[in-house]
Amino acid sequence: MLGLPSIPAFCLRPRDLRRGAALTLAFCAAVGAGACTGSWDREGDRRDAPSALVARTGPAAPLRPGGSAEAAAPRSAATADREAVAGAAAEAAAEGKSAKKAAQEVVSRSGDRWGTVYDQSEYEAFSDDLDGHWTGVGLWAGRLRDGRIEIDRVQPGGPAARAGLRAGDRLLSIDGQGVTGLRVAEVVALLRGAVGTPVVLNLTRDGVDLTETVRREELRSEPVTVRQIPGGITVIKVASFTRGSGDSVRAAVRAAPPGGGVMLDLRGNTGGLVTEAVTAASAFLDGGLVATYDVRGAQHALYATPGGDTTRPLVALIDGGTMSAAELVTGALQDRGRAVAVGTRTFGKGSVQMPTQLPDGSVAELTVGTYRTPAGRSLDGGGIAPDLAVADGVEDRARTVLSGIGVGP
Repeated sequence: MLGLPSIPAFCLRPRDLRRGAALTLAFCAAVGAGACTGSWDREGDRRDAPSALVARTGPAAPLRPGGSAEAAAPRSAATADREAVAGAAAEAAAEGKSAKKAAQEVVSRSGDRWGTVYDQSEYEAFSDDLDGHWTGVGLWAGRLRDGRIEIDRVQPGGPAARAGLRAGDRLLSIDGQGVTGLRVAEVVALLRGAVGTPVVLNLTRDGVDLTETVRREELRSEPVTVRQIPGGITVIKVASFTRGSGDSVRAAVRAAPPGGGVMLDLRGNTGGLVTEAVTAASAFLDGGLVATYDVRGAQHALYATPGGDTTRPLVALIDGGTMSAAELVTGALQDRGRAVAVGTRTFGKGSVQMPTQLPDGSVAELTVGTYRTPAGRSLDGGGIAPDLAVADGVEDRARTVLSGIGVGP
């Protein structure tokens, strides 16, 4: 068995297994698991936000952007024993059985909420999403409590959108294989394939069964978008912390009108690469602590790069879909007195996962520690409470906050 690099993340980024790992967090049930197509698991009729390695929330996150993280009660950071998982996998492989399945059974019994096992193709798929591109049909789906798969979001202009698929459609089968009851990672694997190849989707909408054939394409995401609103305010929306997003945030801050305020919109941001999150936080800090984390009892720290804008008025917009790496940024800016957080409580994913490669090439990600904000608050379980709790009209309230500190009319 080959042990993977001992560098944490809210999971480690797949490609870093080969290149020498960089910190990553986890997006949450779908950027990681559904990165390539955009899919994730959710518990109940609440929808969740996607996840991915790095600062991701893992394949079973229970909330959806806009939901309340208060529904996710704090839990202890249970973890599966790495040697037990590896031993079960090795024994299964020697007997000609599925090492992945044996390992997953051990993880499931352990109570490790974020621990999971991926096969090689599933794990490698996450990497593409973290680079901001993947092959798929351009839809995000989640699993309901009864095992049904529902489309949550469709990428504008993508194959699924052009075929008329929409949020709320329920997927029944992919290329003839039923998907009800499948894990999100398994749904993702069915949606993936070579560019240009067709995939037949059977679905139901308002009680009517439909069949659509779409062709897979290489898709790209824009993790950071910028717009100006009245009052000299720059809104920087960070959808996820994929590669290059941190520098995009810094560039947006530098280009913002002099004297204007910034809304850093992290709503629905399910995480991403920890290094990118730290770079984004550095845009508003002049060095100093961003977060601490422990790995099996050993303490570590993440620091901002000096030279950020420390005077521009800043509001961070958050909600129940703000997860992992996005929570790391929120906690740092809030604890350092750099931003006023407006919105609803964040998701609460702050545990550290690390990968171990199993005999059949599959990868087990097991919880090994937790992240904390500069003030020592745990990110895991309870999430981060906003300074100003607002469920509706969040941007309007944020503008009021900025006007109160001298920005805008």
